[in-house]
Amino acid sequence: MTSAVKVYLLLTMCSLNSFAMDIVQKPIIFNQLRLQLSKEYISKHYEQDVDDITIIPRIIVIHWTAIDDLDASFKRFLFPTLPLDRPDIQKASSLNVSTHFMIDTDGTIYQLMPETTMARHVIGLNFSSIGIENVGGQGNKPNLSSAQLQSNKNLILYLTNKYSSINYLIGHSEYTQCENTSLWLEKDKNYRTIKYDPGDDFMKALRSNFNLKTCHD
Repeated sequence: MTSAVKVYLLLTMCSLNSFAMDIVQKPIIFNQLRLQLSKEYISKHYEQDVDDITIIPRIIVIHWTAIDDLDASFKRFLFPTLPLDRPDIQKASSLNVSTHFMIDTDGTIYQLMPETTMARHVIGLNFSSIGIENVGGQGNKPNLSSAQLQSNKNLILYLTNKYSSINYLIGHSEYTQCENTSLWLEKDKNYRTIKYDPGDDFMKALRSNFNLKTCHD
């Protein structure tokens, strides 16, 4: 092996390692029922009949769980069907909400489902988005931690390097700004909810690290 080849391999390994992530696998239940409900959601809300629910990620959406506890937050996503205490979105579908990643207050990153499987986490954008939930925001209090901010930065860097198709970054509270973009698929004009997460200051601090579009650019 020549010196030039050795240097090339070393640089390649360093480049790959720079994007390595410590991600804890914590899968939600994604069985046949959840798959079928997801297909029905796509048919009802996006008027598309699909064989599978694989997505091409184009946008990352940042959330808070509105619960200040990791285990309680995880349980909200765990089962395939929506709990009965969500009348605001129950009429739209019995499919439970989900997310690709969840970040605890100490910055630990958990992956709940594959990045290219559609999650129900944001109206109109599910079929092209990766969701990142942050534990916190109970009572709409903007209490996300500095450790969470750093982990969001690291995870977004990892995802944007992995998927060149990702060009957008928004907070959940900004989702309706995407209605006039090619990302938006929701057909029900009456299906909207008001969101506050993850807070304006958090998104401002996060967005300053990336050259990613918002939906009002």
